[in-house]
Amino acid sequence: MNNVHVINHPLVQHKLTIMRDKNTGTKAFRELAYELSQLIGYEAMRKLKTELIEIETPVVKTLSPVIAGRKLALIPILRAGLAMSDAIADFIPTAKIGHIGMYRDPETHMPVEYYCKTPTDIESRDVFVLDPMLATGGSAIATIDLLKKKGATNIKFVCIISAPEGIKKLQDAHPDVEIYTASIDEKLDDHQYIVPGLGDAGDRIFGTK
Repeated sequence: MNNVHVINHPLVQHKLTIMRDKNTGTKAFRELAYELSQLIGYEAMRKLKTELIEIETPVVKTLSPVIAGRKLALIPILRAGLAMSDAIADFIPTAKIGHIGMYRDPETHMPVEYYCKTPTDIESRDVFVLDPMLATGGSAIATIDLLKKKGATNIKFVCIISAPEGIKKLQDAHPDVEIYTASIDEKLDDHQYIVPGLGDAGDRIFGTK
């Protein structure tokens, strides 16, 4: 699959296994989502441009790299994406954070937008869309549609797990968007849940089920 990056690091896979376990409680699940978001986000930002600046260490003056170029924007899809944005913002504190609210209609399984607030200069930023799960791809596609209408041009999608069906639909709709994930799972079931998956990420993060 073009533009799909699976993070196979042993530490990532270990933490993901614990997340999947139905016996993992809310506190541990939330902490694992936070840790995995940072690890996957770290990889998603590997291609950020740098430039050399002159600094002075306690020993000598030297040229050393810093992040350069476009500023960053984190766009969590509410509500589960909030756990990911909080985690990544901890090590990229200058990133602006927008929010897009989507829910899946239980009958049609189609995304319904209920909230959208993004940085006013979204067109000049590298944008990272965050959602723990890429299942049908509907919410991801709708979110990226909105962002492109607002002028965003450099967008990456970051998730913890994904389904082949969702990846294909997202790539068909937005072939320019790179996808970063810890796992491409087997399939979607008849209810459009990822198999083997990890359940409803939002409910498990916030303890609402």
